[in-house]
Amino acid sequence: MMTTRRALLGSAAALTLVLPASHVLAQTDPLFQLQWNVVFATPDRGRVALDEIAARGDADLAAGLILAMRVSALDREEISQTLAAITGEGRADTWFDWMLWQEAHPEVVPHPTYARLMREVHLRIDRGFDVFLNDANLQPDVMKIRIEEIVWGGVRVDGIPSLDNPDLIPVAEADYLRPDDLVFGVSINGDTRAYPLRIMGWHEMFNEVIGGVPVALAYCTLCGSGILFETQVPGRAAPLVFGSSGFLYRSNKLMFDRATNSLWNQFTGEPVVGPLVGSGITLSQRPVAIDTWANWSSAHPDSRVLSLETGHRRDYGSGVVYNDYFASPDLMFPALVDETDARQKDYVFGVRQFGGSKAWPLQAFTDRRIINDGMLDTPLVLIGDPDTRSVRAYERGALQFQQSDGGLAANDGTTWQVTEAALIGPDGTQLARVAGHIAYWFAWDSYVGAASERFDG
Repeated sequence: MMTTRRALLGSAAALTLVLPASHVLAQTDPLFQLQWNVVFATPDRGRVALDEIAARGDADLAAGLILAMRVSALDREEISQTLAAITGEGRADTWFDWMLWQEAHPEVVPHPTYARLMREVHLRIDRGFDVFLNDANLQPDVMKIRIEEIVWGGVRVDGIPSLDNPDLIPVAEADYLRPDDLVFGVSINGDTRAYPLRIMGWHEMFNEVIGGVPVALAYCTLCGSGILFETQVPGRAAPLVFGSSGFLYRSNKLMFDRATNSLWNQFTGEPVVGPLVGSGITLSQRPVAIDTWANWSSAHPDSRVLSLETGHRRDYGSGVVYNDYFASPDLMFPALVDETDARQKDYVFGVRQFGGSKAWPLQAFTDRRIINDGMLDTPLVLIGDPDTRSVRAYERGALQFQQSDGGLAANDGTTWQVTEAALIGPDGTQLARVAGHIAYWFAWDSYVGAASERFDG
């Protein structure tokens, strides 16, 4: 059961308790043994190893020492002092600080022995990590992310269990939901469903077939993002089925597919470690909306909603899961973020379509519910409400829209109906819904920001 990631991160000793004392492994590479001694040996031997690392003076062992700051029985200040000596950095003290330093210095390449150290440490947390951390997967030339930035998220493989084809109930039977509870709303080919965030926060993934389309909702609570992916991909006979690996990258969930045990970036829908790297696969997105239960159930009385009978024992009460994290301006795990235009946990609505990407701050909808905008050469209209964290985007052609009692009023005098699939005109013309999702700014900035447009209107 997921206790909380915060509890595990808050005490450096928490990780140490999981790792039993061990004799130094016989290794031909003395640099591996030095790092091993810092992590696992007695404090006296660990200090000798720190002195030797400092005397060597090469930053290529920084990754090993940063990992040691989470798992070693040595005093963190001693490790930090050695890190300062080999990197010339004097402003970092904690594991969190040093991880930020590491992210900011991609030119510092870890010593080749780091992959073995990282594997040995994490197999003592969960032997199940072996399927991700085997030698073939951890070769730098076949990884799409930096190995030194892969961190343990506080749970084991499937410690946050996915919901696979879970039980659904009619709206009328969902008396456990409060009107202001938020849900992920999905509608595909007329099959309309709601997945409450108070349940999904404990599971972070569902694998379903909705409207005949195999999909997975990847919900990274740390990123504030729930992204709906199609899971039938070219070249594979069966849809991919996803779970939570227990690992993070820049405070972002690394999910895995159960067919190949490849690790995937939850935010981009791309494989980053394992057999599917280089396959050219990027999961396609489907529209998903966050809304209150009151709004969703009123607009979709024939919807089905996730049952409390998930097969798992969790406290699915309102405002329980990750409540402290959602209320805090701070991140639980390290990730660099450019806060020039937004604070790290400000919400944005992001679209990655039409050969580009663009983000709209959720607060842009505070004084208006309709934004006529576009990206690249595609005009869009966005309908949003910051109070319910709801944004839906549609193509709009040459029209401009404003809110009206009957739907959306276009500048040609027509009124259009808003549905989950499209805007529908009086003559039946449809303007398609565009896939997008809510996320914290730090996540969008980390994975899309440099190549993304940003709405400033």
